[in-house]
Amino acid sequence: MILATGVTRLARHGVDLLAASWRTEVVGRERLDQLRGRQHPVLYTVWHGHLLPALVQHRGDGTTLLISGHRDGGHLARTARGWGFRTVRGSSTRGGAAGLRGLIRALARGDHGAVTPDGPRGPARVVKPGVIAAAQHTGAAIIPIGTGASRAWRARSWDAFLLPRPFARVRVVYGPPIHVSPGARPAARAVRELEAALDRATREAECHD
Repeated sequence: MILATGVTRLARHGVDLLAASWRTEVVGRERLDQLRGRQHPVLYTVWHGHLLPALVQHRGDGTTLLISGHRDGGHLARTARGWGFRTVRGSSTRGGAAGLRGLIRALARGDHGAVTPDGPRGPARVVKPGVIAAAQHTGAAIIPIGTGASRAWRARSWDAFLLPRPFARVRVVYGPPIHVSPGARPAARAVRELEAALDRATREAECHD
């Protein structure tokens, strides 16, 4: 456990050094500021493969992050806590109900939450309905986030995880908020709307030198 914590700390510091070299552009931040100004709970969503630049952007703001209960999620949880995030553990495939309840409690007390709606195992860019349920239970506004980089490494994984290279141009895009009222529309329709919004934000975030 001590070794795992040390490795995680080194990895986090390595990402901090890497991120310090990025030239980051933020698009649509005013949408988020308006919601925060009204003290409205916000549920950030980002595709799993594009998570890292979004995490870096929100270091230190106390957002509650829903992370997989799988062993692999432990490394991410320790890294996220080191960056000032709160975490709840669970997913759609293991401990999902407990994780969703924890996220709902955080949103209900006014915290902001974050989730990768296609995680933890995919399929990539397919929204699972838990994020819609969390918004319906709490009235939180769903904010789709897209991220991209001019130059990046891509992992050979189901999500093609994006790691921007040193000195890359990085863009973080906040799409228009999605409001899901309880019982207002079928969850399947809201799922399709969120998938489309995340894809639009991600396309907008793609940048090239």
